[in-house]
Amino acid sequence: MTAAPTYENLLTELSDGVLTVTMNRPDKLNAFNPPLQNDMISMFTDANTNDAVRAIVVTGAGRGFCAGADISAGAEGFAVWGRQDAKGGARPSITKSIHDCRKPVIAAINGIAVGVGITMCLPMDIRMMSSAAKIGFIFNRRGMVMEAGSSWFLPRLVGMQQAQEWVASGEIFGPDEALKGGLVRSIHAPEDLVPAAQALARKFATGTSAITMALNRQLMWKMAGAQDAADALAIDMECIKYMAASADVAEGIAAFREKRAANFPMKASTDLPPLYPWWEKKSAS
Repeated sequence: MTAAPTYENLLTELSDGVLTVTMNRPDKLNAFNPPLQNDMISMFTDANTNDAVRAIVVTGAGRGFCAGADISAGAEGFAVWGRQDAKGGARPSITKSIHDCRKPVIAAINGIAVGVGITMCLPMDIRMMSSAAKIGFIFNRRGMVMEAGSSWFLPRLVGMQQAQEWVASGEIFGPDEALKGGLVRSIHAPEDLVPAAQALARKFATGTSAITMALNRQLMWKMAGAQDAADALAIDMECIKYMAASADVAEGIAAFREKRAANFPMKASTDLPPLYPWWEKKSAS
């Protein structure tokens, strides 16, 4: 087992390439506040440059996954997210740090997940849920609009009709409805949830190329809003050109021919193609 960085509001454990991250404010049901967000953003930033991390599992300590924004001090709990940072720019975003991550991310929803507690799961790649957990897009019941980019993610994941129903009602619902609506992959007994998520993450972390894992993850996410298939084709052809001449393709072919497990040499921290991250370069041009 390899040591992972430590954070004030997170517990982390790195084993077999899988970084298990536990939001650790159990007395507040892991309600989301700026210090927790800062730790989460730092964790994803660190994971991007740590080649020992191949996949990430996110869960919560105690009874809750995340009970939404911490509004224990009243409306200030919402107001803080709309403010600019000290330099006058937008505050760092947990959504962007997850959406841009180079590693696959699995949400192990162990307890109540409402508001940002569930919207932060939308840019994750897989959502698995405890049979004891509950979910709610409760914005209309708090007089608050959807946040964390969820108005973009949710309809793409479950369809417009289901997204509108869940948001319009603001009702809290259980795992069976979440599974039926296509929001979660699977339901597990509480004690089996995190081990099941870790087992799936190990499949992602074993025998795969870190470079193509990052590229393929972002090709799917960043092309989700493309106007035409030609936009995706233009990017994937550039990626193919780069990878075709790479050490990872040479190793993948050799491993296939020799009927052995591949040992891919390239690193996601340093060996991504020059076009990466193409979505940021495109927006800056």
